[in-house]
Amino acid sequence: MAAEESRYLLGYPASDSYPRVQNKKLYLATFAAVLGPLSFGFVLGYSSPVIPELRNIDDPELRLDSNQASWFGSLVTLGAAAGGILGGYLVDKVGRKLSLMLCSVPYVFGYIVIISAQNVWMLYFGRMLTGLASGITSLVVPVYISEVSHPKVRGMLGSCVQLMVVTGILGAYVAGITLQWRWLAVLCSFPSCIMLLFMSFMPETPSFLLNRNKRSEAIASLRFLRGPYVDHEWECRQIEASVQEEGLNLSELKNPSVYRPLLIGVALMFFQQVTGINAVMFYAETIFEDANFKDSRVASVVVGSIQVCFTSVAALIIDKTGRKVLLYISGFALGWGPVPWLVISEIFPLKARGISSGACVLTNWIMAFLVTKEFHDFIGFLTSYGTFWLFSAFCCLNVTFTAFYVPETKGQTLEQIEAYFRRS
Repeated sequence: MAAEESRYLLGYPASDSYPRVQNKKLYLATFAAVLGPLSFGFVLGYSSPVIPELRNIDDPELRLDSNQASWFGSLVTLGAAAGGILGGYLVDKVGRKLSLMLCSVPYVFGYIVIISAQNVWMLYFGRMLTGLASGITSLVVPVYISEVSHPKVRGMLGSCVQLMVVTGILGAYVAGITLQWRWLAVLCSFPSCIMLLFMSFMPETPSFLLNRNKRSEAIASLRFLRGPYVDHEWECRQIEASVQEEGLNLSELKNPSVYRPLLIGVALMFFQQVTGINAVMFYAETIFEDANFKDSRVASVVVGSIQVCFTSVAALIIDKTGRKVLLYISGFALGWGPVPWLVISEIFPLKARGISSGACVLTNWIMAFLVTKEFHDFIGFLTSYGTFWLFSAFCCLNVTFTAFYVPETKGQTLEQIEAYFRRS
């Protein structure tokens, strides 16, 4: 009975008479992990209500001109690029769980620096620190969730990463209506503290433990995540079959099973950012002010709310529709927001997961920096119409790339996805 249940977990049919996997603790582990993306969302959303306030502040040491405002918004992405490199190292060396717990430190210290800021350089440094934490988070959390989940719910749980990011952005927009910028920074520091507390009670992923030859701990982790009514040994053997004890050698980058998913992941991250979404989210209030909206803060909240609603829909339907369908037919919140992060957490072989994920996150945040930093220059050079037409052209390229190169991963185990690239 237990063996049949494990086969059900890995994508094979099972009789209704057999007990199902218990997902309660899996959902709890996912909730603890996605408090990281919630923190990440607060970091991204923080600049939108704060920049107009700091541009008009009485203190000349803290007052931002237009150039300083663009640096205040975009420095987060440079910190996140560095965080992607650091996260790629940490996730393979100290594990998924500990990496996630450690990233709480730069979140909290970054906000402490912002709260106590006496000049613009302290604001910059605080934004860099919170960006560093965001980069680690954006790498580690998708990997953690993909490795603790089973195929039936992996798409839904993986989409919760982007859902919590846009929820954090919306939270920053809403709180920014009433809170002064220092108090908003205090509020933004809370989710990372709660994440540190919750993650201390969650298990490490079975894949990482097996890669470290900690089989008994991997069984205990599976027992926590799946409940007592499944064959943990059987699932453990499926993971072990794909575990490579040796690390990744540079010569193995010539192997299609390594470089093909890496190129797909890097391209997905590139195309996600050239949609221009982060420029819109970072400077939402400024964009609406320039468009002569009566209340730019309320308009920003409406944009954030739409993002949350449609990302929620994506999380509910992604395991039924598949990944490619959402990339074809939907906008950012339904498709190009959650799906690329989910796909890069699924397609890399275990031994290359850290370095490949790091390369993807680095690409994502370097492109995010270029788009957010040069957004106002684009508008000056191309006009606002030309800038958004340029973003639209990249969206068309996104669809073409998806059609020819992105594999469908719905309903497959991580081991089956790895085997697909090895065969091809």
